[in-house]
Amino acid sequence: MEPSASDVALTGTDDGFVHVRGARLHNLREVDVDLPRGRLVAFTGVSGSGKSSLAFGTIHGESQRRYLESVAPFARRLIGSAVDPRVDSVTGMPPTVALEQRTTGGGSRSTVGTTTNLSNAIRLLYSRAGDHPADVLEHGSALHSGRLTSDFFSPNTPDGACPRCHGVGVLREPTESSMVPDPSLSIASGAIAAWPGAWLGKNFRDILATLGIDIHRPWRELPKETRDWILHTEEQPVVTVHPEREPGQTHGTYRGQWRSVERYLRDTVSSSKAEVSRRRALAHFATATCPLCEGHRLGPDALRVTYVGLPIWQLTQLPLDDLLTSLSGRFAALPEGEGSPEEEAERILLPTVLPVLRTIVGLGLGHLALDRPSRTLSTGELQRLRLAAQLRSGLFGVAYVLDEPSAGLHPSETGVLRHLLDSFLAEGNSVLLVEHDMSMVADADWVLDVGPGAGTEGGEVLYSGVVEGLGEADESVTARYLSPGPLVLQGADEARAAHGWLEIDGLRARTLRDVDLRLPLGAFTAVTGVSGAGKSTLVTHCLGTILGQRVRTTVADEPDPSADGDPAANALDAGTGPGPDDEAEQVRHGEVRGAEGIDRLVHITQKPIGRTPRSCLATYTGFFDRVRRLFADTPQARRRGWGVGRFSYNVAAGRCPECSGTGHIEVELVFLPGSYAICPRCHGRRYNDETLEVRWEGFTIAEVLELSVAQARAVFAEDPRISRALDALAAIGLGYLTLGQPATELSGGEAQRIKLAAELQRTVRGHSVYLLDEPTSGLHPADVDLLVTELNRLVDAGQTVVVVEHDQRVIAHSDHVIDLGPGAGDKGGRIIAQGAPAAIAATAESVTGAELDRSVHGSGS
Repeated sequence: MEPSASDVALTGTDDGFVHVRGARLHNLREVDVDLPRGRLVAFTGVSGSGKSSLAFGTIHGESQRRYLESVAPFARRLIGSAVDPRVDSVTGMPPTVALEQRTTGGGSRSTVGTTTNLSNAIRLLYSRAGDHPADVLEHGSALHSGRLTSDFFSPNTPDGACPRCHGVGVLREPTESSMVPDPSLSIASGAIAAWPGAWLGKNFRDILATLGIDIHRPWRELPKETRDWILHTEEQPVVTVHPEREPGQTHGTYRGQWRSVERYLRDTVSSSKAEVSRRRALAHFATATCPLCEGHRLGPDALRVTYVGLPIWQLTQLPLDDLLTSLSGRFAALPEGEGSPEEEAERILLPTVLPVLRTIVGLGLGHLALDRPSRTLSTGELQRLRLAAQLRSGLFGVAYVLDEPSAGLHPSETGVLRHLLDSFLAEGNSVLLVEHDMSMVADADWVLDVGPGAGTEGGEVLYSGVVEGLGEADESVTARYLSPGPLVLQGADEARAAHGWLEIDGLRARTLRDVDLRLPLGAFTAVTGVSGAGKSTLVTHCLGTILGQRVRTTVADEPDPSADGDPAANALDAGTGPGPDDEAEQVRHGEVRGAEGIDRLVHITQKPIGRTPRSCLATYTGFFDRVRRLFADTPQARRRGWGVGRFSYNVAAGRCPECSGTGHIEVELVFLPGSYAICPRCHGRRYNDETLEVRWEGFTIAEVLELSVAQARAVFAEDPRISRALDALAAIGLGYLTLGQPATELSGGEAQRIKLAAELQRTVRGHSVYLLDEPTSGLHPADVDLLVTELNRLVDAGQTVVVVEHDQRVIAHSDHVIDLGPGAGDKGGRIIAQGAPAAIAATAESVTGAELDRSVHGSGS
C-alpha cells in the first residue's frame, strides 16, 4: 500500500525537494513552493518583495521552531513566541544554518582571530608548546609543569591582561595639557577647558575663589603645587560659597563641595547617562602607549614566551599567508612517532589551525593578520571570514541560508565565493541564497523570484525553476536585469565638469601609503578596488576625519534622537583594544587644498539607526513629532487634556506598561542568542488601550505606525512636512518599509538609505560633500537605479557625492573613478588609476578596469 501524504514526513520518503505550503509571514500571500535539496537555490526579487521572509523567516524559522521543540516544556512555554514562521507545513526540510548579513564585526576586542576561532588554538600552542624562559616557569601553573595557561596569552582575562593598562594597550589619563590647553588664560576666563558649562562650571570656579585661589591670574603663573591640587587632588573640602554673578542675578550663599578636575572627568565618564557629556569628558583624556606592555596588552611573562621563534604579539601580526607558511613548516618538521609533550601538543593543535588558515588564504584573505580588529574589515572580508569558519565545521546534510554573501565583494571575487559555495554542496549540503548580484543568480542551479513589487505589492512567487526559464515570468523585474547586455562606460567628455578640486597630499592611514588624492567637487565620484584595497579607509576614515575638522557643519551617524537607547558602556572600559587614538588609526597627511569651498560634510555609513525596537523609521527621520501633534490636536485628545507627550511611546502615560512602548519583549535564551518576541499585552502596538481610543482621520496612532511608506504618502498627502520625508524615502526605494519598522529589523543598507532620506528632505544651502560606503548594498538592480537617480539629483544641484562602490553600473555612469589596489592589505593602499570610467577600463593594472572591460564586451553581467 502506498504511504499517504501524512505518512511521508514520518517515514522519510521524499522526492529530494523541500515543500513549503501556506507561507504567510509578513507580506507573503499563502505561498506554496517546492525547492530542490543539494542545490544552489537563489531567492531574488526587488527589495522588500518577501524573499527574506520566505528564506529566513519561513524556512529557517520553521527549522528553528522544530529545534526549540526539543527543549524542556517549561522553557518552551517561555520562548515559544520567539519563533513563529506562520506556515501551514514545510516537509522534506533538512536542518538549517543561517548566516545573515552583518556590517560590523563585533565589539572593540573582536579581531580576525576571534572571528575565526583561531585565537584559542594559538594561545594553546603558546601555553603547551611555547618556549618558556626558566624564571617564567617558576610563575606558571603547577598542573602544567610550570607553563603559563592559555589565559595568560589573552588580554581579555585577569591573568593575561597587562596590569598597568588592563589589557587595553594604551593609557587614557587626564593630563595638565589636555585639561588646560591654553595656560595663558586665567581660571575666570576659561583656562580649565575640561570643566562643564552652565552652573556646575561656575560652581567649581566659585569654590576655588572661596578657597583663596586667585582665579584671575594666568594659569601658568599659579604655583605648580596649586595647579596639581586643582587638577588631581583626592580631597573634597566643603565650603560656604558667596557666588559672584552678573548684576541683577541672585547672590544667595550655598554649601559647595570641591572635586578635582580629574575626579570630575572620571565621574562623568563612569556614571553619566548623557552620551554628549561623556563624549565631551573623554575628549580631555590624553592617550599614550602603555610603557609596561608597549601596547601589546599582555603581562610581562606572556610576552617573553616564544613559538616558532616569535612572541605571540609578533606572530599575530603576521599576514595569514606568512603564518600559514610558518606553521606548515613547523608541522612538517615534527618527528614521526612519539615525541616530547610539547611535540605531542603541536601534533594535536596544528591540524585544527592549518585547514582553517588554508581556507582563509584560499579565499584571498592572506593579507589579514590575526590581531586585525574586526571593525576595520570591509564587509566582503568579514563575510568571507564567517563563511570560511562554517566551511571547516564539517556539517553534512544541512541547508545553509545565506543573506547576500556577495555584499561588499568586488566582481572579480565572486568566483572565489562560488567556489566556496560549491564546497558546501560537495559536502552534501544545500545552499539557499538571498541574492541581488545577477552574476551569482545566473550561476545558480535554481532561482525563485518573489514579487512583483515590494511590501503589500509583493509576496507572490513569480517563478520557481531553472535560471533559463526566468525570462518567461512576465511580471518579474529580475528577469530584465539577468541579461542586461554590454555595459556602456561614460567618457571624459560626457562627465560633469568639476567646480574645483579637493587635494590632499601624502595621505597615510592603515594600509594607505603616501596617497596624493585629487577629488573633483560638484561631481559624482566612485571609489573602487578589490576588498581590502583601502576604499573605506580612504573615504570613511580619512576624508571623514580631515573634512570633519575643516567644515562648519558635519552631519554624521548618530543614534535615533527620539528613542531611549541603552546607555553606552563605560567608555574607558569599552574603548579597549585598538581605538581611534591608536597610532595605526591616526590619519597623517600633508597639505590640504580646496576645502575652503566646502560648507557641510554629510557622512553616512551602514551603522544601525538604533540598537533596540524602540528606534524606528518614523522617529529617526523626525516626522513622527508632527504625527503626534496631529493626534494631540484632535477633539478627543483636547477634551482629555492630552498633549503631544501622550502619543510618545517613550512616555509612561501613553505606552503599554508590559513592554514599555517597544512593542516587543526581549527573550533571553541560555544556550541560544536572545531574540525579541511580540508583546503579549499590546500585540506590538506599543500603546495602552486608552491612548488608542483617540483617532485621527480614522486611524489610531498604532495603525499609523503600521502603514507602509507608500500607504502613508496617500494618507498624509496634505501635510507638507510629513510628505516631504515620505517622498524622500519612496524616491530611494524604501516605500515598502512601515513607519514603525524597528531598527533591529533593518539591514545595514536600509539603515544607510534611511539616513540618506533624512538628509534629502532637508533644504540645504551651500556646498555639501556626501560620503557613502556601498550605498547599493542589499539593493535589487531596479532599486539601485532609483538610488542613483537621487544621488545624481544632488550632484546636479551642485553638491559633491563620493561613494565606495562595487556595482559596475554605478561605476560606469559616474563622473570620476578613483581605483585603489592593485591587491588587498599591504598589496594595495595606493591609487592605481583615476579618471572617467572609460579610462579605468583601459588601465592594464586595474582589476576593476578589467571587469569593466569584460562587461563592455558582453562577457559579464
